Amino acid sequence: MKQAVIVAAKRTPVARQNGALRHLPAEKLAAPILTALSSGVEERVDDVILGNVVGPGGNIARLSVLEAGLPFSVPGVTLDRQCSAGLEAIRMACLFIRAGAGSCYAAGGVESVSTSPFPERARFSPDSIGDPDMGVAAEYVAEKFAITRNMQDEYALLSWQRGRDAFLTGLYEDEILPLAGLSQDEVWQRERNMEKLVQRAGSAFVKNGTVTAANSCGIHDGASAVLVMEEGLAQELGYKPVLRFVDSQVSGVHSYYPAYAPVPAIGELLQRNGLTIEDVDLFEINEAFAAKIAVCAQELSIPYEKINVRGGALTIGHPYGASGAVLVTRLFYEVQRRPQARYVVAAIGSGGGVGVAVLFEAVSERG
Repeated sequence: MKQAVIVAAKRTPVARQNGALRHLPAEKLAAPILTALSSGVEERVDDVILGNVVGPGGNIARLSVLEAGLPFSVPGVTLDRQCSAGLEAIRMACLFIRAGAGSCYAAGGVESVSTSPFPERARFSPDSIGDPDMGVAAEYVAEKFAITRNMQDEYALLSWQRGRDAFLTGLYEDEILPLAGLSQDEVWQRERNMEKLVQRAGSAFVKNGTVTAANSCGIHDGASAVLVMEEGLAQELGYKPVLRFVDSQVSGVHSYYPAYAPVPAIGELLQRNGLTIEDVDLFEINEAFAAKIAVCAQELSIPYEKINVRGGALTIGHPYGASGAVLVTRLFYEVQRRPQARYVVAAIGSGGGVGVAVLFEAVSERG
């Protein structure tokens, strides 16, 4: 069986909706990432796979390929698995390589909420089941699994501190490709007293609820992608593989509980591979809501020391279709700082109750 490895990863800075990247449509966010990743191997790229959620519709990946100046021979395909789309794109590229369908892919996601033509979100679930907004669904998860306001606020503050520390020590710099005069995530352009914000925030989605604006992510623009190659080709071309794809799992849950969806995906993935939580060194789980991380940690017995060690979407933001690729990009750079790391997992839950989890092995000097 052919092995798929990730040899490069980049993301744009993340900017709030109608913020510093508001003038860039999706293809202009994605194109610089594709140009950077494919530099020197443009003719070897079999396809570009991009996740996108809020439009503008059409084949954003193909449009981005052309905007990036890649050869006309690179087709491009766009997929929508809601917030899981960017991670699904990477998963798909890895599986294509395993199947022998190709040997080099750029995969990830992009979201320009600021330029989206759609005033309302797509439906997640039919009326016969119920179609709650994600914030309301986060409240349902919090209630069902006894995730308190205090638990959510404590995690939100932890994530903020980790993200701030990573920013102040320059740990985000390697993963970011500056764009439109922005070299860091827009959140860092002004100081915030997060402790006060968390304490003062009121219920955001239901009366007397536990989910607030301070323990939820914001709506943001951004793009992220990785270069995935067949391992033999990567070595032939002089790349150093960093993450090797091991396996993946997609799971479905009731559409009322999308924040719970990573739990069965991660659980089934590890069980099938004969691994336990203790065997995994790092988890990157998208922080759409602090309630999501709290329920994943609680139900899977994952210590916070292993989850989102450099912060996440609660701090820098959640550019829907790109967020899953941001998780993998973060892992790509973090394992290089941890020579002893072996297994890492990226996971995300999305609207409609879909969870995606991908298991990677850190590639050591010994291979």
